[in-house]
Amino acid sequence: MAKLRGPHLSTPLTLLGSDRDALQRSDPGAVAPGEDARYLVTRAGAVTLREDDDGTLHAVLAEADPRDGALQPLVLLGRRDGFRVLAAEIAEPSPELDAPGRDLRDLRRVADQLADSDADLAAAAVAMGAWHRSMRHCPQCGSALEPEMAGWVLRCREDGTEQFPRTDPAVIMAVRDGQDRLLLARNAHFPSGFHSVLAGFVEPGESLENAVAREVAEEVGITVEEVEYVGSQPWPFPRSLMLGYRAWAPDAGELALQEEEIAEARWFSREELAAALEAGEIALPGTASMGRALIDDWFGRSAQR
Repeated sequence: MAKLRGPHLSTPLTLLGSDRDALQRSDPGAVAPGEDARYLVTRAGAVTLREDDDGTLHAVLAEADPRDGALQPLVLLGRRDGFRVLAAEIAEPSPELDAPGRDLRDLRRVADQLADSDADLAAAAVAMGAWHRSMRHCPQCGSALEPEMAGWVLRCREDGTEQFPRTDPAVIMAVRDGQDRLLLARNAHFPSGFHSVLAGFVEPGESLENAVAREVAEEVGITVEEVEYVGSQPWPFPRSLMLGYRAWAPDAGELALQEEEIAEARWFSREELAAALEAGEIALPGTASMGRALIDDWFGRSAQR
């Protein structure tokens, strides 16, 4: 299977290393036990991984179903090396389910260490685990839902309606002014000193480009005149798809920060950003995020190297 990347930027979790085998989801035996089944164990955003000597993390595929009276169904993630790979979400820690040597790590914290070949498996497993944890009852009548299509569909026992995994699109943009300075902001909920590019969710009936312009205008009060798509990244914490853009506001005036949303924001030249990082005045997102990829793209190299 080819490894596909976005048009300009690549980030962790974006690579395709496995065949999702989507056409086999309708097979009743798709999630049945068998010698060709392997299980990727997850729990509340954490994945079972092993670490190489160089720090690279790899998904661990168990030979036996680790669940014991689990409430959540298995999910067919795809096929690897001739094996069916099934996501198996386990419950909270317990002596019965915490097998010796199982190393569950929070994917959000370690995504930048993950081997490219395992990125798609881990992202899909965590996202589906979050969906099944939150989707237990029919939103129309409240009846129990039953899994179909190898865990990718939930059907109401009473009215027969189907529920599908939800993905929330969010735009994230590196805004530049007429001097090619980059706009960085600190969200009111971020720790002191932590800065990133602007981002926000796409609203119903809105194009991605309009979402970029609206979010920038709402959060800092400036007008974006041009946008350029640069790539996407699944962000399964719990169900976002980040859509990355470069954006230009050549005639940007004074910033007007959105109350209760943006605590501070300012324009940085490359020299000013380097100096602020060196002095410890600000911190940037980790290298696993689209936000950091956009910052590094503008900076011309890793901004914190």
